[in-house]
Amino acid sequence: MIVTIILFLISFSLTGIYRVFAIRRSIIDVPNSRSSHAVSTPRGGGTAIAITWFLALLYLFLKKEINPALFFALLCGLPISAISLVDDIITVSPEVRLFVQVTSAALAVYFLGGINSIDIGFSNLSVPVVFSILAILGIVWFTNLFNFLDGIDGYISVEVIFICLAAYILLGSKLPLFLGSAVAGFILWNWQPAKIFMGDVGSTLLGFTIGVFAIYYQNINQSSIIIWLMLSSLFWFDASITLFRRLKNHEKLSKPHKKHAYQRIVQFGFTHQRTVISAIVINCVIFILVLLSVLYPKYLMIFFFLNCVLLFVILKLVDRKYPFPKY
Repeated sequence: MIVTIILFLISFSLTGIYRVFAIRRSIIDVPNSRSSHAVSTPRGGGTAIAITWFLALLYLFLKKEINPALFFALLCGLPISAISLVDDIITVSPEVRLFVQVTSAALAVYFLGGINSIDIGFSNLSVPVVFSILAILGIVWFTNLFNFLDGIDGYISVEVIFICLAAYILLGSKLPLFLGSAVAGFILWNWQPAKIFMGDVGSTLLGFTIGVFAIYYQNINQSSIIIWLMLSSLFWFDASITLFRRLKNHEKLSKPHKKHAYQRIVQFGFTHQRTVISAIVINCVIFILVLLSVLYPKYLMIFFFLNCVLLFVILKLVDRKYPFPKY
């Protein structure tokens, strides 16, 4: 508990220090057509999360309280944070960022030993080569989707804190708790009205880390990947459906947009704070489904299906109020 508090204070302090640095160096996010904010705000505050997180990993490694394979897999997030920080300051081509992400994901999966099987509740599927390739793609997708969903004050921070607290309750592992603590120190600066934005340096690292967690805890038979998909479903469901709809509309995917469900809710009139609180309520319902799937593991896929149905219904309600633009 003491370490958790210390990490929180480190993250909070570093965020404040970085904010002063960002203002002096004009590392500012200026509102544009994709933005959900109207005031120029310092960006790159996720640097504090990254530094705090890697300090936590080093502490656990020196204390020999973390599996070395997991330590090196999580350390592969460092290049992603580094290239993302550069991108927050000066533009880096998408090809370079994708290369770093794929390389980091491949190395992480290598350190974790790939994936031999996936627990789906009533059975275990085992196609190691296919699963390992999918794991790399999955980590890259999580790395980017967390970036896509980082568009309003406090949204990604609350989601990650929820996932980390849920994982701590389910697994009893201090590792997710440490990550959540690092993010909690930042959210005090990022709550509406945000004094600083996380930037790619934080959002990409968080997505990468959650992806690695899912694979590792599956490999040690402590938690199914399906559980992690449920815990993070609010993000990947919105991002995936939005991507599918944009492809269907023949849109240029690199073009900025405000078509994610959470963005359309804000456009409809919800404040950032109200939208984030709504996300917390939805996540609480999802957590109930997760708990039921843990209590009744044979019905895991049924609860996963109900999870998706819940999000689909919510999406349709959003569509009714603020339809998905067909351009």
